[in-house]
Amino acid sequence: MKLSKSFWKTYKEKPADAEIPSHVLMSRAGLIAKSGAGIYNLLPFGLKVVKKVEDVVRKRLNEINSMEISMSVVTPGELWKESKRWEGFGSEMLKFEDKAGRDLCISPTNEEAVTDIFRKSISSYKELPVSLYQINTKFRDEIRPRFGVMRGREFIMKDAYTFHSDKDCLDNGYQEFYQAYENIFNDLGLEFRVVEADAGAMGGPGSQTHEFQVLAETGEDELVYSESYGANIETAVTKKVSSLGARELSGELNLIETPEQSTCEDVAKFLNINIEHTLKTLVFKAIIDGEETLVLSVLVGDDAINEIKLKNYLKADHLSLATDNDLIQNGLVKGFIGPVQIDGLRVVFDDQINKDSNYVIGGNKTGFHQENFSINKFYDQPELTSLRMSREGDLDSCGKPVKICRGIEVGHIFQLGDKYTKALETTVLDKNGKSAYPLMGCYGIGVSRIVGAAIEQSHDEKGIIWPKSMSPFDVHFIAITKSDEYLQKAEEIYLAIKESGIDVLFDDRKVGPGFKFKDADLLGVPTQLVLGERDFKNTQELSIVDRQSGTKTSVKIDNLIIKLKEHLKDI
Repeated sequence: MKLSKSFWKTYKEKPADAEIPSHVLMSRAGLIAKSGAGIYNLLPFGLKVVKKVEDVVRKRLNEINSMEISMSVVTPGELWKESKRWEGFGSEMLKFEDKAGRDLCISPTNEEAVTDIFRKSISSYKELPVSLYQINTKFRDEIRPRFGVMRGREFIMKDAYTFHSDKDCLDNGYQEFYQAYENIFNDLGLEFRVVEADAGAMGGPGSQTHEFQVLAETGEDELVYSESYGANIETAVTKKVSSLGARELSGELNLIETPEQSTCEDVAKFLNINIEHTLKTLVFKAIIDGEETLVLSVLVGDDAINEIKLKNYLKADHLSLATDNDLIQNGLVKGFIGPVQIDGLRVVFDDQINKDSNYVIGGNKTGFHQENFSINKFYDQPELTSLRMSREGDLDSCGKPVKICRGIEVGHIFQLGDKYTKALETTVLDKNGKSAYPLMGCYGIGVSRIVGAAIEQSHDEKGIIWPKSMSPFDVHFIAITKSDEYLQKAEEIYLAIKESGIDVLFDDRKVGPGFKFKDADLLGVPTQLVLGERDFKNTQELSIVDRQSGTKTSVKIDNLIIKLKEHLKDI
C-alpha cells in the first residue's frame, strides 16, 4: 500500500481526555477517531490490526471445532426477563422500546440469546457437546468511559458458549478453551499471565473461572502470583506472614479509654502495642435472598477488607458499606465497633486471625476500646473465612512467597453450570431418556481491548512497537530521495516486495525524511526498510531497521527479498 494513496493522518498533540499511552498513541497514529463518549471509529490501519487479532482467534477456535455464528446486536427483552437479568444486570445495559412497545436491549453479553438458539435446535445428549462463538460488537453503557478502546462503551468481543451433557464433558471443553486461549495470546506475541478469578454476575455457584491478563504497568487489575500460584487480587487467598506470636490473655475483657482514637493505627500507637494485636470491624449491608441484613467483618488491624470475598462468602446479591444511619439504628458507634455485645448481628472473622491470641477491639462506646478479646473465648462456632486483601510477601498454599503485578484483563473463561439452561427451561434427553439441563461454559476475549493492551505493553517515547503478528503491515518501506529516478527505483522495489507476498507500506510521500521517520516510529511496524538515495547510489544497499532495538542491517538490492523474509521470520 502506498502512503500517498492512503487515508491516514498522524497528529502531534494527544487528545485532551487521553490518560494512558494506548489511547494517546492510537489517536496520534491515526488508528481511531472519536465519535462520542467511549465510542470510537476504527480507521483503516486500526482496522487492519483488529482483523489480525480476529484471524488468530478464529484459527485457534476452529482448531477445537468451535463453530462461528453471528448473533443479533439487539436482543429481545423477553429473553432477559426469562433469566431474571432484565432488572438484575445493572445500568450498563442499554434498553429501549420498539414502535410496538416491545422491550429490547443492545446486548452486553449473549448467554440468553445463545441458549435460545440452542434450545430450538438440540434435543438429545447425543448431539452434545455444542460449541459456538462469534466476534461481534457489544455495548455497555459505562457511566465514565475512559482509556480509549480499553474501556469504551462500544467494543469488539469474541464470545463463545458451550453446552455439555455432564461435568466431565464440561471440564474437557473448558480445558480445550483454556489451551486455545494460551495459544492465542502466545501467537499474538503478548506477555500474559493466567490467574484464578471471580465469576461475578456471570458464573453459577462454585463455577471455575480464569482470567488471561496482559502484563502492563498501567493495568487496572492487581495480580497475585508465585511460581505455582496466580489469582486476581479480588479472589487471592494467601497466608499472612508475621514475626509476632500470640499475645497472651491477661484477664477479662476490659474497657480502655482511647479518646479520639478511632483507627487501629491510632489505637496501636496510643496504647504502645503492635497494630497486629488490634482487630478492625467493618460493617456492611448485604442483600441475601432478597433480605437486607447487617454483617460485621473482622480483620487484623493492618489488613484491608476484600469485599468480593465477603460478598461471595455471604452469597449476597449486593454488598455495600453500612451508612452512619445504619450504624445508629443498630446501636453501633462509628470508629469504636467491636465483635462483642452486638446481639442479633452476624459476625464473620478473617481466618488469618489467631483464634487464641489477645486482641484490642472496639469498645462499642465512644472513646473506648477493649482488651483481652480472643475469638475462642467469646465464640463457640465462629464464622471464619478468607476476607483480607493479599499482600506482597504473603505465602501461597505451598509456602512460597507471592508477588504482585498489574495486568489488563483481555480474556475470561467461565464454567456456568446450569444457571442459564435452568433459567430458560432448556433441557435435553439424557442417557436414561429423562429431561436434563445441559451444563454451559462461557469464554470471552476483548478483541479491541487486546489492541490497546498490546500498546500498553510495548511502546516507547516515539510511538507504538507492534508484535509481529498484530502489526498492520509486515514492512514499512521509507524512500529518502528527491530524485524522480530513485523514486522510480523505490517504486520497483516496492512492487517486488509486494509480489513476494510481504505486506508492505510504502512511504512515497513528497515530504522530508524527518516526517517519514517520525510517522514510521509512531505507527510502530516492527520492520522498517530504508532506501537512502546517497547510500543506494554508492553501494546499491538498503537498510533493514528493527523498530524496537534500532539495529540496522545493510542489504544488497539483489538479496533484498531473501533477507527481508529471513528477518521477518526471526523477529
